[in-house]
This record gives sequence, structure tokens and C-alpha cells, in this order.
Amino acid sequence: MNVTFSAGDLAFREEVRQFFATEFPGDILEKQRKAVPLTRDDVVRWHKKMYEKGWAAPNWPQELGGTGWSAVQKYIFADEQARVNAPPFLSFGVSMVGPIIYTYGSEAQKQRFLPEILQFNQWWCQGYSEPGAGSDLASLRTRADLDGDHYRVNGTKTWTTLGQFADWIFCLVRTNTDVSRRQEGISFLLIDMKQPGVSVKPIVLLDGEHEVNEVHFEDVKVPLENLVGEEGKGWTYGKVLLQHERTGIAGVAGSKYRLAQLKARAAQSIRGALPLANDQTFMRKIAAAEVELKALEYTELRTLASVASGKAPGPESSILKIAGTELRQTIDSLRMEASAYYALPYVRDQYTMDFPEDDRIGDGTETHAALTYFNDRKVSIFGGSNEIQKNIIAKHVLGL
Repeated sequence: MNVTFSAGDLAFREEVRQFFATEFPGDILEKQRKAVPLTRDDVVRWHKKMYEKGWAAPNWPQELGGTGWSAVQKYIFADEQARVNAPPFLSFGVSMVGPIIYTYGSEAQKQRFLPEILQFNQWWCQGYSEPGAGSDLASLRTRADLDGDHYRVNGTKTWTTLGQFADWIFCLVRTNTDVSRRQEGISFLLIDMKQPGVSVKPIVLLDGEHEVNEVHFEDVKVPLENLVGEEGKGWTYGKVLLQHERTGIAGVAGSKYRLAQLKARAAQSIRGALPLANDQTFMRKIAAAEVELKALEYTELRTLASVASGKAPGPESSILKIAGTELRQTIDSLRMEASAYYALPYVRDQYTMDFPEDDRIGDGTETHAALTYFNDRKVSIFGGSNEIQKNIIAKHVLGL
């Protein structure tokens, strides 16, 4: 695939670079550089900054507030965003529920929710997985029983990312149990997180962060007008949403940034030790990762071109999800390997090592590499496990 930037594309790249250099909140970029977690206010502030710039919804139709960017411009923007390690878009609103609402929602839902999502006046989270219903999502048990002019929702959702900050949650719920297939009788509901009966219980992960939650619903009243599309069609809508999510999980631009940082790290000498780049075995692993990343990058470009022509992401999103998450984990492992090397004390000669007087091991980034490694074990599971993606490819691509 031949990618050639036009004069207009090069001008766009320069505009994006200037934006991140002069207009983007510097304190947020500094936190990103130091791997300091962003606060809720930080996330809201930078999303609103992107909205003010007109860049908040790269994949939305232009008439709804989208950018109107070409596939190449989307690629350039993501590349430049990762180059400075700016935060990625929080996907739940703009990238996930937004497209479902403007594709399947009522006119009233579009008018009510889309402007709020675009301006990031609403923080959304996702209610799919349940205890006992993760990769086998069709076995979900959260019920939404019709009660006059509303549904009454009872059940539990788990692994709800950043649900502690959310104003709204989009949920797959069971509205009918008298069905021949488990995928039937599932509906797509929009639920106010401030509604009585909604409670959020934190789940602290291996890296010590409160990133995910369990969300419990106890007789939560949800108006009928918060049903998206037709009752019982939630499985169809949910699959479309997951295709958008899987495409984003690939994280090509972010992997390019992290791999470039790793190569720069390997070229450095720390306290007299030879650079890790002198280790040919390690550098062969880096080269293999670069080859995989380049192949993944072109697959993503083909997907972007397809989406730009008006098509929803198809089975290729499963390919992106598998390859992208496995590559992220490969880079994590290489960073761990490098961290172990650079955590060594001062090397006086090939036989003798001296510890610094303050007993300090490493330069401070080793712990972060380990925590990222632990956290990213999940990326091959969420958005539909990689095993499930292989089944999708086998069925819809290979015809097996």
C-alpha cells in the first residue's frame, strides 16, 4: 500500500503539530511524560479543548460535528497525538455510544445526547460484562422488565472502566427470556448513573489503580425513551459498537511511540553500563516488533479507508484487535527486559559492580514499566477476548 502525503496533508500535519506545541494544556502533557495519572478534571479539560478546536469527533459525520477528515488525516492526527504522548480520546462517548445513537437512535435521542457527548458534558461508561458473562456475553442476566412507561432494571455489570466518574452508562440488558437463541431478547439501554438504585463498587487492579468497577442496579427506573432502537435488537447494536471499540484497541500510534521510546532508552548508557542496544539478541526482538507494527499500521490504514467510504468496521477490526493487543504486550515485555537491565547498579568493569551510596536501583522508570506490563495483560481480553476474535475471523473471513 502506497501512502503519499499531499501538500494539503503536510499542511494539516503541521497544524496538528503546532496545536500540540502551543495550544494543548502543557500540564497535561507533562503528567503524561512523567506517567502521572490524569484526574477527572484533566480528562474533561482536554476533551473540551479538542471540542473547541473542532477535533473532538474524527469519525462522526460532518453534519453532526465530525471533522470531515480523510483516512490519511485521521492517520496523521493519531500519529502526531502519540508522538507527543497526548492522551487518547476517551472512547466510551464519542467512539462507542455516539455512533450507536446517531445510527440507530431516535431523533429525540440524537438531539438530547449527541451535543452533550460531543462537548464532553457527559462522561459515559460501558455496561456489557457481568460476573459470569464476559467473553460469553450472550449469557448476561441483568434484567430490564417493562413497568408502565419505564423499565425496572436489576443486575450487576463488572469491569466498568472509569465508572466512578461517569454520568451515564450504556447497557446491554435482557428484556425477554422466552427466546430460541440467547442473543435474542437483549436490548440497548441508556441509564443515568445518578438514578436511585445505581451503586458503584471499586475494583483495584494489580497496578494499584482504581480503574474499573462493579455497577449494581437495584430496581432502577429507566424511561422507555432511553431504549435505543428496537427492543430485542441490542445484540446487533452491541456487535457494531464492539467493532468500533476493537479498531481503537489496536493502539497502533501508541505502540509506535512506546517502541520509539524503548529504542531511545536502549541507546543510552546508565551509570557506566554499556547501552542495551549493544545486545544483538535484544535488538533482533526490537526489529521483529517493528516489522509487526508496520504490517499492523497498513491494516489500520485500510480499515480507515473503508470507514471513510461509509462502511462500518467489519471482521478486519478483529484482526486489528488481536495483532494490536499482542504487539502491545510484546512491547511491554521488551520494556520489562530493558528495565531489568537498566536497574543494575554501576558497572565498574566486566567483573565488578558497585551500588550507589543511596542504594538507588534504576532511574525511576522501572516500576512504571512493571505496572504497565501487569495492567496490559487485560488488553487481549476486553473488547471481546482474542480467542473470540479468532472465531469471528474463522467464520466471517475464512468461511469455516
